[in-house]
Amino acid sequence: MTTFWSLWIIVITVGTLLGCAFLLYWCATDKMGVEEGADMGHEYDGIRELNNPLPKWWLYLFIGTFAIAAIYLALYPGLGNFKGLIGWQSSNQTVQTLAESRAAIQAAQKNKQLDQYAKELDDADTYFGEAFQAIAYQGDSLRPIPDIAQNPEALKVGQRLFLQNCSQCHGSDARGQPGFPNLADNAWLYGGEPAAIVTTVMHGRIGQMPPWGAALGEQGVREVVSYTLSLSGRSVNAKEALAGKAKFVVCAACHGTDGKGNPAVGAPDLTDQYWLFGDSRAAVTDTVVNGRSGVMPAWNDILGEDKVQLVSAYVWSLTNNEQ
Repeated sequence: MTTFWSLWIIVITVGTLLGCAFLLYWCATDKMGVEEGADMGHEYDGIRELNNPLPKWWLYLFIGTFAIAAIYLALYPGLGNFKGLIGWQSSNQTVQTLAESRAAIQAAQKNKQLDQYAKELDDADTYFGEAFQAIAYQGDSLRPIPDIAQNPEALKVGQRLFLQNCSQCHGSDARGQPGFPNLADNAWLYGGEPAAIVTTVMHGRIGQMPPWGAALGEQGVREVVSYTLSLSGRSVNAKEALAGKAKFVVCAACHGTDGKGNPAVGAPDLTDQYWLFGDSRAAVTDTVVNGRSGVMPAWNDILGEDKVQLVSAYVWSLTNNEQ
């Protein structure tokens, strides 16, 4: 941080401690000029005020907190840019990319620096690494997804990894939310086979549907939306749907002439009842007019092959329980 903000933090921190110390001293000093224990002449609800000092145990406890604060501020970072006498840090706050983060963690682990995050990762790899590999691997090869899915303990591990890394978008029950796919149904944008799921988790996905509002015009959009809704059995204006069928040619390149989608490019099936961004006419119209885009990050560098295999097995099991 800049020198200004470093000084700002130091002044506020030290000033607060000194202010509390002065307040404690003021309250601990008798300034009334009357005998200790004397009646001060004040009464409220039957309770009379006496000139009694602060309890000694409370006073010494408060003084002890100042000593602890001084020791903490000397040993650990807390006073602006001062890094503390023992060099401890929660994590490297200067990294800006995942590659820089990995390099910083490796350097901290190699040099035995007091980087809390690097230490916790190192401890976790030491403690859990072999357990993950024992579940995910069979010899030198990764276990097939269906085999892992038959192991209840492996599924519990996969579920925990899912909750830690995937639930923020897909929900703790994996049923998604608008714009984030439901993983517990049978509608798969890129295919629900084990290999497809592993590829999705490992390398991520980038989905893009272009906007068609300008090309189709208001009437054209209305007609295409009517035809699109009719593909899933919705009741629509038959005349609009018929006109929209002819204009659907601009959509067929991705969704197919029958509207059943194309897993190769992540184009959804428009003939089922599963709608990623909502099934209302307003939602579908918004999709056609403005297009849609979505990005799922790649998890290979974060989780590694063994954890990706366990997460994928858990996701696959959600729609293959009979296996």
